[in-house]
Amino acid sequence: MKLTTLLRALGLATVLSAGHAGADIVTVVGVDNPIGSLTRSEVSNIFLGKTRQFPDGRPARPIDQPEASPSRSAFYVTISNKQPAELKAYWSKMIFTGRGQPLPVVDGDGAVIERLARQPDAIGYIDDTALDARVKVVTVR
Repeated sequence: MKLTTLLRALGLATVLSAGHAGADIVTVVGVDNPIGSLTRSEVSNIFLGKTRQFPDGRPARPIDQPEASPSRSAFYVTISNKQPAELKAYWSKMIFTGRGQPLPVVDGDGAVIERLARQPDAIGYIDDTALDARVKVVTVR
């Protein structure tokens, strides 16, 4: 096993165990959004600004959480295999080259849910313990 792969795996295990005793990070949309499942690549491309649409052609508006959020770290390691420092470098390059802007950031799971409930084309991620009737989980395959 390559050292970087091992370090990423250990980093993910650390992130998932820190403050998330038994909880999982789930990708979510508003309850009225027709999206039910996406591939890992589709979710990654949406959250890395590589595409601005869901596979059916409708706009996709990703919502991010703060850099220091354990949910954010766990989500990006799982979805795009990027550690927090790699993600920060990625967005710095995108901004510098004029190819993208960082995603809108809201403060925590509750704020993500509020945004998704108001904005039907939004997509976010939250701790599964925060789920409520205003959002639904997107199956990531």
